[in-house]
Amino acid sequence: MAELEIHHETGEDNDPFGKKIGILASVLAVVLAVVTIVSHRAHTDAVLFKSTANDKWSYYQSKRIKFHNIELGEDLLNALPNPTPQAVKILERYEKEKARYTKEAEAAQEDAKQTDERAEHVEQQALRFDFGEGLLEIGLVLTSLYFIARSKLFPTIGVISALLGIAAAISGYLV
Repeated sequence: MAELEIHHETGEDNDPFGKKIGILASVLAVVLAVVTIVSHRAHTDAVLFKSTANDKWSYYQSKRIKFHNIELGEDLLNALPNPTPQAVKILERYEKEKARYTKEAEAAQEDAKQTDERAEHVEQQALRFDFGEGLLEIGLVLTSLYFIARSKLFPTIGVISALLGIAAAISGYLV
């Protein structure tokens, strides 16, 4: 029987640059995974902060509604031609309650504004993490194209894209 000799290009020394590119692609994949997790976490935090802010704005609105209800009660009692002593006591109580609701509404409004600002800040961070994630993905794909085209141009552009992605992700912490 005739022997058939098959040549394989799987030797370790055939493409030492390819080995480096493979390690680089693996490192980029790990960095991409980390940035993706951070990005998703930031989006989740932004949604939670926004939800909390909405709750705080609802609380503020409830205080303002109570304040306006007291004003309505005052208007009705003041519309009486001869206020009774009981009506005068109620009006005095209403003044105290208006002061309390005003104070509580102002505190609730300030709290809601701060939570809205925090949500906006986290959304800005998430946007930068998203840009970093996208650039890292592009870098990983371009770097991997070396194995198809055997052109060093792809990993070079891929590394540049990945470095820009890492910089964008880091800038999310600097916002």
